[in-house]
Amino acid sequence: MLYIRNDSVSPYYNLALEEYVLKNLGQEESFILLWQNEPSVIIGRFQNTIAEINTEYIEKNGINVVRRITGGGAVYHDLGNLNFSFIVSGSQMNIDFRRFTEPVVKALAKMGVKAEHTGRNDITIDGKKFSGNAQYHYRDRILHHGTLLFNSRLENVQQALNVKPSKIETKGIKSVRSRVTNIIDYLENKISIYEFRDLLLTYLFDEKPIREYKLTEEDQAGIKKLMQDKYLTWEWNYGSSPAFNLTKSERFACGEIEVRLNVNKGLIEACKIYGDFFSNEDIDELAAKFVGVRYKKEDLAALLEDIELNKYFGSLSQQEFLQLLI
Repeated sequence: MLYIRNDSVSPYYNLALEEYVLKNLGQEESFILLWQNEPSVIIGRFQNTIAEINTEYIEKNGINVVRRITGGGAVYHDLGNLNFSFIVSGSQMNIDFRRFTEPVVKALAKMGVKAEHTGRNDITIDGKKFSGNAQYHYRDRILHHGTLLFNSRLENVQQALNVKPSKIETKGIKSVRSRVTNIIDYLENKISIYEFRDLLLTYLFDEKPIREYKLTEEDQAGIKKLMQDKYLTWEWNYGSSPAFNLTKSERFACGEIEVRLNVNKGLIEACKIYGDFFSNEDIDELAAKFVGVRYKKEDLAALLEDIELNKYFGSLSQQEFLQLLI
């Protein structure tokens, strides 16, 4: 097993690093990574991004949103959360979470924390979740990664993943919300997350010398290219969402407006607008203008700049209508 030291807190870089190592480095070697992200929501491979996040809260607080290559549910990361990744080769390609969570459970036991693997892919303390895990298979290699809530702001976890009320019908896999907790609350000796990281690493290597792999300039170039071409793109983070139908409604001074959208691969394929408002124009003509537009705030805002909404909804502002759509 080789350890790859990584001090980046960018989720876009860190997820690109995992994928690069999985697909490009030492096919006969196994690797371990310990890493942190600045405030971010990490979306599961098969999830509908819009259905998982509190868009208003995320935009207000500058939280990153990025999709990972593994399945499972959406998770919130901040600098109080430590992530671990195992990248291994082998003939055992069945999904086996315990193979990778058990070393973490044993390491925590050495720190005096009684944790256990529960359910399909969680690690808990006193029935409260502090670690969610996921896996991805590539040829004869496995990427297994998990979260470790060490000293995260748990109120932000709830807020970022608390989707605003609206009717969303999606084929995407919905997250299952669980009671969560922080590891630090169960440590007799309160240590920093960096001390915890180093201690965990020591135990994962069975207190033997830690062998390291240092990323080369070629590696760094490959990671950054993957980050730019994939993880930083709207097409991956939002456009890869499964098809979904969205219904949103709100009452304004002009009356109630209800918008129904069919979105596929991030593009609006159909739009219908209903309500008890009065309009001087054909509302179907307005709805047709949204077809083919990316379901992205910036694209919708650009479209609305060229539309005289007062012809359809009287005093309704572009900002009010945009907030209804998003």
